Amino acid sequence: MEGLLDRPLNPNKLLKEQFVSNLTGSSLLEIAALSTIVPVVVVLRKWSSRDNIRRDSVKKNDDALADHKDGVYYFSALVIDCLTVVLPILLIFTILAEWAYICAISLVVVISIYILLKRSQSHLKAQQHLPSLRADISSYRVSVVLVTCLSILAVDFKIFPRRYAKAETYGSGIMDLGVGSFVVANALVSRQARNITSMRWKAALRSISPLGFLGFARLISTSGVDYQVHVGEYGVHWNFFFTLAAVSILTSIIRIHPKYCGIVGMLVLAG
Repeated sequence: MEGLLDRPLNPNKLLKEQFVSNLTGSSLLEIAALSTIVPVVVVLRKWSSRDNIRRDSVKKNDDALADHKDGVYYFSALVIDCLTVVLPILLIFTILAEWAYICAISLVVVISIYILLKRSQSHLKAQQHLPSLRADISSYRVSVVLVTCLSILAVDFKIFPRRYAKAETYGSGIMDLGVGSFVVANALVSRQARNITSMRWKAALRSISPLGFLGFARLISTSGVDYQVHVGEYGVHWNFFFTLAAVSILTSIIRIHPKYCGIVGMLVLAG
């Protein structure tokens, strides 16, 4: 009994930490290819679903089975999303990693042909080609969450290429885009983006309270089960959620007019 109590909860902790340490990342060209595949897949799925909705709206003339049809439609749409969006991205990030360039070029060619075919159809109204900004922002945020979840779950397995994981000191991998992508995604729906120039401190603290709760929950849970923590990534006690909360607090303290946010952002990047 005493031997069981003295046994660590995670005996392979050191090996798991070494598995994601001392990595140098991949080339910027490969990161660009991977960053191209994800939005193209999402856009193709959106356009195909839009065509199906338009076709179904023409055919639909019976309201008796509306609820049943809606339930079947949403379930079938969920399955199709998994097959046409989630599965291709998962394959590209694992067993098809060596084909990333070919897949990126092929998808760009497909979407280019699709655009040309759509423009050649003169009976379509011009307004149907205008995308919704709100829908595009939602698609980007979904893409960021999807890639982040897949990468975090896959990085502990050998099938996930080591060059995709976070680099140690120099270089960059696709996972190095994670925090920055979430900051951009949050900025697109931030108070400044919605022209809300003033906000009370209570409201600001209330908005970041979920991030603070998740940050402390992750800290307590990882410490409680002796989960492996790569100190070179965030340190001993810091984590991803604390970073997002700190950025939100910083933007509440330093209020920059939306007109000058782009200039300030370029200066930060240059620095």
